[in-house]
Amino acid sequence: MSKPSLLVCRAIAPEVIARLEQHFEVRANQADVPWSQAQLIEALQGRQALFATGSERIDAELLQACPDLRICANMSVGFNNFDVEAMTAHGVVGTNAPGVLTETTADFGFALLLATARRVTEGERYLRAGQWTRWQYNTLVGSDVHGSTLGILGMGRIGQALARRGHFGFGMKVIYHNRSRLEESVELETGARYVSKDELLCRADHLVLVLPYSKTSHHAIGAAELALMKPTATLVNIARGGIVDDAALVQALRDRHIAAAGLDVYEGEPMLHPGLLEVPNVVLTPHIGSATGPTRLAMANLAADNLIDFFCGDGPTNSVNPEVLNELAA
Repeated sequence: MSKPSLLVCRAIAPEVIARLEQHFEVRANQADVPWSQAQLIEALQGRQALFATGSERIDAELLQACPDLRICANMSVGFNNFDVEAMTAHGVVGTNAPGVLTETTADFGFALLLATARRVTEGERYLRAGQWTRWQYNTLVGSDVHGSTLGILGMGRIGQALARRGHFGFGMKVIYHNRSRLEESVELETGARYVSKDELLCRADHLVLVLPYSKTSHHAIGAAELALMKPTATLVNIARGGIVDDAALVQALRDRHIAAAGLDVYEGEPMLHPGLLEVPNVVLTPHIGSATGPTRLAMANLAADNLIDFFCGDGPTNSVNPEVLNELAA
């Protein structure tokens, strides 16, 4: 039997390409040349599978134009690039890559929290500009992390990993808000206490966003929410762009309604609100929360697992629309 045809639309580790070539006829964009939506549609003609990185838009227009497509595998845990409803209507399976990036992303989230609270990047700019000429008691004074209150909005795997770091590593009081309250055993394991969203915003010294992006979470943090936060509080977003109203955040940082922010994700990235480059009290990183060699390799291999299992095994374990798999199995 001929192998199914697979499009890998961004550069990934060569060893993962070699593994995929054992099961698929592979066209791989290892040159990492950016494709427009029209070019992506053209490249998908006659192909049954797509290896995506999370930045490719899989919508009704693409699905209509690519009738042979059967599965799209994201190498990211997020899948807001998928129109899941349209994929389900076209009988196309979507998969993501959860779990393998939890601890690495939690590490980075805490690094970003620390850098924001202790004004690390402000300090480096200050030093590089030659402004550090003498000691003063109030130079770049930040806020404590140990013993403070950590607020987590979105308490999935990464949120729980952050809670453990904060509570057991830094002696923080951890509060969280989620769509549903966690089981008591998980709260005990993470040292976390459930509160309302408003209480979370009012009480957190350091607020970290780890909720998935959806229509309902769009601008979950806007001007009204920022106004509830302490003027000494920090905000860290390692979730997805669009969860924060970046324009409202810029204004809050300018007006010192909150002390500082640390951002790894942005609305419309890789573009970002120009005001974020003008305010000093923000730490900016280019969506690198999962960016370690072992983790990125594990993410790519999990996406490969999902593709291989769809065609050669019992089906992928990380489907975002399992109803399609159920229909195929019926």
